[in-house]
Amino acid sequence: MSGLNTITFAGLHVFEVAAEELSFTKTAIRLNVTTGAISQQIKQLEERLGFKLFRRHTRRLELTPEGARLAATVQSAYRDVSTEVQRLSQGLMSGELRLRSVPSFLSKWLMPRLPRLKARFPDISLHLRAEDSDHPLKEHDFDLALDLNDGNYPGMRTTELFEEKIFPVCAPSLLKGRPSLHQIKHLNHYPLLHDVTAWRGSGEYAEWEFYLKATGETGLDVARGYTFNRNSLTMAAAMAGMGIAIARRTLISDELASGQLIAPLRNTISTGKRYVIVHSAGALDDPRIRAVHDWLLEEAQRDSSLDD
Repeated sequence: MSGLNTITFAGLHVFEVAAEELSFTKTAIRLNVTTGAISQQIKQLEERLGFKLFRRHTRRLELTPEGARLAATVQSAYRDVSTEVQRLSQGLMSGELRLRSVPSFLSKWLMPRLPRLKARFPDISLHLRAEDSDHPLKEHDFDLALDLNDGNYPGMRTTELFEEKIFPVCAPSLLKGRPSLHQIKHLNHYPLLHDVTAWRGSGEYAEWEFYLKATGETGLDVARGYTFNRNSLTMAAAMAGMGIAIARRTLISDELASGQLIAPLRNTISTGKRYVIVHSAGALDDPRIRAVHDWLLEEAQRDSSLDD
């Protein structure tokens, strides 16, 4: 035989799997074809090569000496190709990537997941930047941005991660020696805590105003208590027993699991806002940006599956 043609190369792939399985049936299952098709392809390959590859016994296959030598060569070649493809892919997955996020989402959701991102793409150097929601997104300031969607990103594209829901939380110690807190109207007996940067364009008391309107509760004065310009500060104040805060489901799971905070009321409200990935129109053509974008989406879907 003077050379290898396309048909022979295709047959070598079938042979490589069959040499590993030593079973045409198992090979057929792996390649999603019939056992007869595998047997025929191996027979045709042996005819083209001019020597036998297998000894066929009743319940098993055995490689001939020639088949064993060829199997070792083919398997080594496939490993070399796989390694080289991986190296080439990693070459595309290297360099700097600018990732911007609202601070609370960066610290509470993304930061614990960064080791997984580093393991997946060790040669991508992330430049992380936290910016409050009152800072507008400018297209050329980042490669990807994580934002609580206000639906206004002129000239840019968004990919939804998940919807945000809110509910009141407080430290267990806050309730000791105080009136009961089983209904929303009982909030009048407690100080309120406010995140003034809840979302882009939100006012000082926006979260509590939104929550009470959504629950249909009236007659409560929300313009009282303490205000903070970070979600993390608001939650720290709640854990210190200073009052009742509005928590975001995405950012509060650890504190609830540990018992540092509790949710005394059962009313959970959908904000209608979604955490999104923001990027320019052509950004995902860059393999690095596409890879991190898809990884963020994968992590969000993992969270959603745990919630279901």
